[in-house]
Amino acid sequence: MTEPRSPRQARRLERLKHGSRAARDMRPRPSSAPRQAAKRKPPVLGSIAATSDEATVVLSKRAMERLAQGHVWIYRSDIAAPDALAGGEIVRLTDERGWFAGKAFYGSISQIAVRLLTREDEPVDEEFFVRRLSQAIALRDLTFPDPARQRACRLVHGEADLLPGLIVDRYADCLSVQTLIEATDARRDLFADLLQRLFAPRAIVERNDVRVRAHEGLEQRKGMLRGSDPGAVEFLEGEVKLVADLPAGQKTGAFLDQAENRIEAGRYARGRALDCFTYGGAFALQLARRANQVTAVDISEQATAQGREAAARNGAKNVEFKVANAFDLLRAENEAGERYDTIVLDPPAFAKTKSSIDAALRGYKEINLRAFHLLSPGGVLVTCSCSFHIDEAIFERTVLQAASDAKRSVQVVERRGAARDHPTLLGVPETRYLKCLILRVI
Repeated sequence: MTEPRSPRQARRLERLKHGSRAARDMRPRPSSAPRQAAKRKPPVLGSIAATSDEATVVLSKRAMERLAQGHVWIYRSDIAAPDALAGGEIVRLTDERGWFAGKAFYGSISQIAVRLLTREDEPVDEEFFVRRLSQAIALRDLTFPDPARQRACRLVHGEADLLPGLIVDRYADCLSVQTLIEATDARRDLFADLLQRLFAPRAIVERNDVRVRAHEGLEQRKGMLRGSDPGAVEFLEGEVKLVADLPAGQKTGAFLDQAENRIEAGRYARGRALDCFTYGGAFALQLARRANQVTAVDISEQATAQGREAAARNGAKNVEFKVANAFDLLRAENEAGERYDTIVLDPPAFAKTKSSIDAALRGYKEINLRAFHLLSPGGVLVTCSCSFHIDEAIFERTVLQAASDAKRSVQVVERRGAARDHPTLLGVPETRYLKCLILRVI
């Protein structure tokens, strides 16, 4: 008889061995013999047939529970791995009894030692990655049809597309790629080849100049993977024309996760508007399509210069860019008795670690309090947080405290997150980092 490949099959073989339930129940027993449960030997580690020769990583009970709850990260303290196992390998996961649990990328340095790829016992080869990439691109083609390739879009969103450590952003007809962990970095040429085959971009830029790679023992690096430097790449965000510098711009070239929130903010804009923490003026240019006058503020001269260029490109003559500290400007405008009909707060992450949460909450409360004081009756506030360590409930409670201190009653018009091309994965709260509230003062 063949070895069982799963707990379910083992139970079925056991039933076949002892006969049907009805036959067992009718079988006479000695009256003095107590009824005993059938004893079953637990499977031996490694005894279950595999589809390939990957090394096996054994998961603790706690790790198995984490997988069962939908998470895809397992920490080093919850695994047993061969001493000689190299980082970047594809490994086979089992529980402590030897039952198959999935296949994953293995990391040798990061505290996140295992990142799940599949819960199926299937080969993880080039065709596997072709399927994963095709599935990710199909979602974007469904939600963001753009056959002329005039817009920007995140094509692959790491763990949320079950391609952990891989980010692929499209700007018009060019791609920008990040390989953030050992496994994807070791396969960056493979992914570049597959993306070239699937998408035929004009250029593929590598943007691995991010600090998170240090957790994986990887150096920072950027340059061209395929094609030549595309220069400034123009793309549309709604009806607004933007430009991304793929080799040198922020993140992979621009902040794409806020794209839909910026367009939606423009829908509510009116009267006199204020855009704080602007970077390149993307929010401001959406506000300018409906507001009479927009003031965009950033502490960086470079960012405001880019914003001025973007405003000129779009013919937005009603936008003024100021270099200032947003905290100081909000306070000064309040003391001067200024009023605005629309305000956008899109600060950088205030809480980058758990230890900075309290200080971050004070910062969020301060800017929202000042904004509520500045808003005219019926005014709209678009307030955001990209701090993962501050969840939706805490952020909303902080904004409520600010409204209460400002003695303003506030309607929630919309609760929003990252754009639809940045999907989240159920069971993985780390993929839900961006919060956006659209509020109305009454």
